[in-house]
Amino acid sequence: MCAEYATFGLAPAMRAGGVLNDGGYQVHRDFVDFIVDGRPLLFQLSDLDAVSPLASDVPPAIFTAQVRSLLLESDAPLPGGRYVVYGCPECEDLACGAVTAVIQGDGEDFIWRDFAWQTDEHADLERNGYHGIGPFRFRGAEYRTALGALLNGSAPDPRRRVLLIGARVAVLAKLAAALRTIGVGADIAHDADGVPPDELRGYGAVAFGHAAGEQERAAVRRAFERAGVPVAHVDGLAPIVPLLVAQIEHALDRSPADRRRLTGLTATDGGADVEVTSACRVTLTAYRLDRLSRTHTHEIFDGVLEAGRHRVALDAKAVRGRSFLVARTAGSVLVAAVNHGTPGR
Repeated sequence: MCAEYATFGLAPAMRAGGVLNDGGYQVHRDFVDFIVDGRPLLFQLSDLDAVSPLASDVPPAIFTAQVRSLLLESDAPLPGGRYVVYGCPECEDLACGAVTAVIQGDGEDFIWRDFAWQTDEHADLERNGYHGIGPFRFRGAEYRTALGALLNGSAPDPRRRVLLIGARVAVLAKLAAALRTIGVGADIAHDADGVPPDELRGYGAVAFGHAAGEQERAAVRRAFERAGVPVAHVDGLAPIVPLLVAQIEHALDRSPADRRRLTGLTATDGGADVEVTSACRVTLTAYRLDRLSRTHTHEIFDGVLEAGRHRVALDAKAVRGRSFLVARTAGSVLVAAVNHGTPGR
């Protein structure tokens, strides 16, 4: 059974939250993903919107129990020696569906096999099995070292708080409310002067409103530098809340760049170029500000793209003037301003 070894590792990953055009919200989740032979295991499971059990927002006792379970230090939670590998990012209820696998020891080795989509206590491998995935045999030392690091205080610190700096308080208040709804904390301030370093360390990003001056921005950057806090800086493209949320979500993404599904987005009034590393569902949404600063939203594309670079046609009317494009997959988001080829258009 699976005589060849596969490599096993862990890496930070994110399920990007967002403000949906129908008025709903998608919750932000940080988690630790499984890296098998150098690639996220999640990418092998078609277009799946899910997170691993090693999510950063679960209570520490539960997080520790999940790690020890994967180390086979406790009984399997499901019949047949099955463990949840990926679950619903919104509620983590098995009824919503989960990817499960049999995890077993074989001498010093660990084996993951019989992957399946499961919605109740019993898996139907013939009907819902992932027949092209696994089995995987992992060397015990590598496997234990990777998971054991999570028990030694090395679990990733999500720092899911954002500091909002700007002059348009109404826009910032709406943005903060939207971020809090998807699970990202947000504070509004005019500057960062006098804020203790310990407080600054709680932020993963600083977002500057369009009206924030360069002196204000420079002062905030210096405050974080003095505190020795590396933080992502976001320059707001326009006072459009879903657009700003997407920019901040991208800034909070701590997953390695070479292990993301969505890796490229550029846009002109003639079309958008989208690059993905594995087959996944991609949505493209255009946001446009008219001369009265009113926001117009247009759904451009919603479909599955294969790995590679793709050209998506854009309706010139949807992206005329000051326009922006947001591309989303289940795990990541990118934002691009539409570059118009004709000046003054």
